Amino acid sequence: MPPRGGGEKRDKDRQPGRKRPGQSSGPIRRKSCFFCKDKVDEIDYKNVNQLRRYISERGKIRSRRISGACRRHQRQVAVAVKRAREMALLPYVAEGREGR
Repeated sequence: MPPRGGGEKRDKDRQPGRKRPGQSSGPIRRKSCFFCKDKVDEIDYKNVNQLRRYISERGKIRSRRISGACRRHQRQVAVAVKRAREMALLPYVAEGREGR
C-alpha cells in the first residue's frame, strides 16, 4: 500500500532552487563565544559597552542562542547585567515612545 499524503510527488514537483520555509541552506554552525576567544575569566558589570551587546533594544537579556555565548559566560553576562541595572548603569526597560 503506498504511503498517504503523496509527499514525494510534491517534492518532485517543486521548482529547483526553492527552499521550504524554515529550511537552512547549509549545515548549522554554532556561534563561538566572544569571551572564550578572548580568554576572559570574569565579566565586569562596569563595562557597559560590552554588556549592551547582550541586551535587546527593549532592555531584555538576549538568550544564548542569539548572543552566541557559552553557558558559563552567558550566566556571568546575566549576573553582570542585573548588577549594572541595579547600579543604574543600564536601564531595566527601554525608554517609552511618545504619542501612543
